[in-house]
Amino acid sequence: MPSREEVAYFGAGPAPLPTPVIEAGGKAFVNYNNTGLGLAEISHRSPTANAVLAEAKSALTTLYDIPEGYEILFMQAGGSGEFSAVVHNLVSVWVERRRRKAEKALGNDEDKLLERLRKEVTEELKVDYLVTGSWSLKASQEAARLIGTKYVNVALDARKANNGKFGRIPEEATWSLTPTKREGGTGSAFVYLCDNETGVEFPAFPKCLEPQGADNEEDERIVVADMSSNFLSRKVDVSKYSVIFGGAQKNVGVTGITIVIIKKSLLPPQTATPPPALLHKLEIGGLPGTIVLDYATIAKNNSLYNTLPIFNLWIASQVMVNLVNTFGERKVSGQEEIANKKAELLYTTLESHPQVYQVVPDKSVRSRMNICFRVLGGDAEKEKEFLAGAETLNLTGLKGHRSVGGIRASNYNAVPLDNVEKLVRYLEDYATK
Repeated sequence: MPSREEVAYFGAGPAPLPTPVIEAGGKAFVNYNNTGLGLAEISHRSPTANAVLAEAKSALTTLYDIPEGYEILFMQAGGSGEFSAVVHNLVSVWVERRRRKAEKALGNDEDKLLERLRKEVTEELKVDYLVTGSWSLKASQEAARLIGTKYVNVALDARKANNGKFGRIPEEATWSLTPTKREGGTGSAFVYLCDNETGVEFPAFPKCLEPQGADNEEDERIVVADMSSNFLSRKVDVSKYSVIFGGAQKNVGVTGITIVIIKKSLLPPQTATPPPALLHKLEIGGLPGTIVLDYATIAKNNSLYNTLPIFNLWIASQVMVNLVNTFGERKVSGQEEIANKKAELLYTTLESHPQVYQVVPDKSVRSRMNICFRVLGGDAEKEKEFLAGAETLNLTGLKGHRSVGGIRASNYNAVPLDNVEKLVRYLEDYATK
């Protein structure tokens, strides 16, 4: 049986964790700080749990330089749960903002208020999706399932510019975003993007989503980013986003924790949740949503409305604290340098053998986190041979995503440089046989 040090694991998730965190987690699971109880056994409302929460928030705030106007939530249901949560919460915010404006204009006349809101929902409600891969596609499909396809604007379907497949992100000028008030429109409830798909990553924040300098924050675009698979792998200007979320099991921890960074202006008291009775009357499917996915409820209860898995949160906290301690003032930029170096090593090696390896995504949007490629044009037998050869060297987790096929080397934060160098040597050896 190979030891942990001998295995180079490139699985897409659950992904590797730093060995020191795993070792400390084993002790904490059995007996945390000599309390005689493991972290999985303590009350989520105990002082110990609150201390773990505070430590996690502090480390994340430090790493990302999160501004004061944001709240950090720890939730459950993974990134897929957020597909629903985003719709539940942000469409409700859209309704509430419209309700307040209507109330100022019409007073307390409930019949007129309801008539106006129904008209605005029918004529103006839109949610924008940038579909660049399977995850943003699933998110857009969930929005359509909840509130109906007529309200979902797929502003970008990258497959249309790439022969029906994902692998490119077309020029921003081709995107059909709902016009904002500044642009002569009414704006959408939010714009949704997945920052890193299977093999495809946005190289930078889209220029067309930059703040427009509107007089009222409500006239700006609400940008939502799923960063599940590139969380804490590069520097991010949080102030450009209204919501950032990520499942922990790629770069931060183990399955069971979802991290949400959200503008406080989208939470009470700045924007309260509209009354459930009103949402029922408006008949917007999926609203009001599940209470354990309600941002206002989770924020009000310091992420402890329901039983939060404190051991899972502690693992994520230790990973983040480790990053803070390792990189100091460089913060997440330090991890970004390593991630870029590992990705460059892999892509350079693949490109040096074009007759053997073909990188799937376009060079302009290649993911640093998930390196996807085919062997000998996608020859099924040769790819099986490649994977079998890798397994004999303890290079594991390389089988490609079912939607893409081929080979996928996931280059998450806890994948050591040494392991990437082992894979590079195998790539070279296989190509020169």
